[in-house]
Amino acid sequence: MDMQFYGANCLVLSNKQTRVVVDDTLVELGGKSITKDGDICLFTGNHQPVSGVPKLVIDMPGEYEASNVSIVGMQVRSHMDEQGAKSAVMYKITWGDTRVLVTGHIFPKLTDDQLEAIGIVDVMFVPVGGNGYTLDATGALQLIKAIEPKLVVPTHYADAKLAFEVPQAELDDALVTLAMESKDKISKLQFKPAEATDTTQLVVLETTK
Repeated sequence: MDMQFYGANCLVLSNKQTRVVVDDTLVELGGKSITKDGDICLFTGNHQPVSGVPKLVIDMPGEYEASNVSIVGMQVRSHMDEQGAKSAVMYKITWGDTRVLVTGHIFPKLTDDQLEAIGIVDVMFVPVGGNGYTLDATGALQLIKAIEPKLVVPTHYADAKLAFEVPQAELDDALVTLAMESKDKISKLQFKPAEATDTTQLVVLETTK
């Protein structure tokens, strides 16, 4: 499985047969949609109608199976919700032997029950842009410490090609707060269990053009 980053919170997980597209809200930010016919589309929050003819659109909690991919959507408190409200959806995607968690714009304090439901995570994608739009690096670090993924990939930081409603933190500034040494930037991530360590590692994905 290949994992690629397209800016904001937009990701693509794929192999030769299947594509899972997460949070393709790029048109709303002045970019271009990357969704293709036949994709499995996930959304962690509100979104515009999906272009094309996707195979499946998921924007609600639940358990889903499609094309040998297991997807569990968990209803959680968003970073802007009042206590007790849960308007965001967090996804755990299990594809083969790789377990991916996409947090989306969530409140950084999870309950013990939520952490138990999440379980073991190989790769976690987490926003760091802050400024009221999403988690900042401090909140992201709180989640990283609670979940302890093997790899963490920051998303939703400043991008000159996208027009966010409020300025997002620069990646370099967020990395200082995360205080995690990053590997070299890569264009595509393929998780290899044999290369995982006992310490969470940070990977920076280049934005796919």
